Amino acid sequence: MPLLLDLTPLRENAPYRRLYVGFTLSNVGSQLAVVAIGLQVYDITRSTAAVGIVGLCALVPLVFMGLYGGALVDHFDRRRVGLIAQAIAFVSSILCALQAWLGNTHVWVLYALVALWNGAFAVSSPARSSIYPRILQRDLLPAANALSVFAMNASMTVGPLMAGVLVDWGGFKAAYTTDAIITTAALWGLAKLPSLPPEPGEEGAAPTRPGLKSVLDGFAFLATRPNVRMTFVADICAMLLAQPRVLFPAAGAVIFGGGAKTVGALSAAAAVGGILAMFFSGQLGHVRRQGLAILVSIVGWGFAIAGFGAAMLAAGGALSRGAALWVGLVAMAVAGASDSVSAVFRTTILQSATPDHLRGRLQGVFIVVVAGGPRLGEMAGGFLSHGIGEARTAVVGGLACVLAIVVLARLQPGFVRYDAHHPTP
Repeated sequence: MPLLLDLTPLRENAPYRRLYVGFTLSNVGSQLAVVAIGLQVYDITRSTAAVGIVGLCALVPLVFMGLYGGALVDHFDRRRVGLIAQAIAFVSSILCALQAWLGNTHVWVLYALVALWNGAFAVSSPARSSIYPRILQRDLLPAANALSVFAMNASMTVGPLMAGVLVDWGGFKAAYTTDAIITTAALWGLAKLPSLPPEPGEEGAAPTRPGLKSVLDGFAFLATRPNVRMTFVADICAMLLAQPRVLFPAAGAVIFGGGAKTVGALSAAAAVGGILAMFFSGQLGHVRRQGLAILVSIVGWGFAIAGFGAAMLAAGGALSRGAALWVGLVAMAVAGASDSVSAVFRTTILQSATPDHLRGRLQGVFIVVVAGGPRLGEMAGGFLSHGIGEARTAVVGGLACVLAIVVLARLQPGFVRYDAHHPTP
């Protein structure tokens, strides 16, 4: 059985290969911009809470457009929906660069651009995720999901490192301009796809029109799938209780030192851990207890975030700032590896258990959880840090995540026993 990353989808499917390359390059720019925006907000305000508000500005459009966008994906041609949404994301990247070149010092401008970009992302992501099962055989989905997680982690490594270097070298205008250029790659990948209208529902009827009823139909389906529902609940626990990204600017500016480069390194460390986990992911397709694997992975995430907090507590005391930074980097790498393994199995369960005519709406819920959850976690962590400090926020959040997963495992034993060979959605 293979040990290393399975490249079969890339070798055998040209449309998937183009889409994969395009979004991988675009994601590098997106991760670059995420770090740059956090740095610029902190540079303007010197407030971790203000950085946390970035999460709120992202959360609202993610929730609304993630749910409604999923309904759009189930009604209209998925290629066209994806292209329009990605074009709006491209415009937001151009506007980010423009405000930096004009010397903007108003934080509300950045908040507005964050909202615009995340609204577009909330539509383009379910469109892309719903396209993959249409252009790939079902037995290739676990390998494709591992490749996607590998690409995302590679983007989260390269993007933040580029942000640190570009901000130090040419300021925020250099970082945002680079993002705008790279974002064009995703447009290329989508433009080369054939038309992909949604398939009829189970009774052969046309998909429902986008709207409130269509969204509610997706939730009604989710209500009948306890194991799919648990993938969402478990991830919410991890992202809401133990989201460390909002703490990075203060860690670089005050706790560890090093400024923008330290922030970029901390963000990249999690991605490096994910890359290593996915590089040796050949066996993931043979794991039968996928629910248990998700829970174990999230427990690993929680302990790793608590370890990151312990490293911050030790900086300048029990450990030198340099040594504590290395401990923090290792902890974030473990966290990234754990999250990547969880993401592969969560995505596989969702894609396998959902019929095509509902896939956009369920992917919309998925993007609300995986993208909106961290933003809400950033907001909560930003405000909590004002009361107990950044280091204690990480320790308390990580341990709370572990406790929540243990409770969920006791309450949902069916998810622990979930067997990929004999799935019970």
